[in-house]
Amino acid sequence: MSDTFTKGMARNIYFGGSVFFFLIFLALTYHSEQTFPERSNDTQLTESVIRGKGVWERNNCIGCHTLLGEGAYFAPELGNVVNRRGGDEAFTPFLQAWMKMQPLGVPGRRAMPQFNLSEQEVNDIAEFLKWSAKINTNGWPPNKEG
Repeated sequence: MSDTFTKGMARNIYFGGSVFFFLIFLALTYHSEQTFPERSNDTQLTESVIRGKGVWERNNCIGCHTLLGEGAYFAPELGNVVNRRGGDEAFTPFLQAWMKMQPLGVPGRRAMPQFNLSEQEVNDIAEFLKWSAKINTNGWPPNKEG
């Protein structure tokens, strides 16, 4: 091998590396496509879940909260809030009470505004959060409180 690095050698490294990493990209894409159905939420979207997502979007909940790691980090992660607050049966009454109490007015604590949502809207958000809690997130969020 010569002591100099030629343009031909550089070109071969560039093209060889490009092909190598493109093949790795294809393999990882294939793997993701094969494992995604196993990780998805098999629960069907109900009208209540769809309405709950609409309420979530209209009130810009993601402007303060994260859901499965996406959103703002001002308020707690809500991807696992159902499990943190009593499970499927106890969550809807908890959320009804929590939304009615806002803002708490605790000094030094972040305040959630009062959105004046109807009971049906809060029930719909609860169904949306229950649905999202059933998605296999591979352990996200990393701690209990999100």
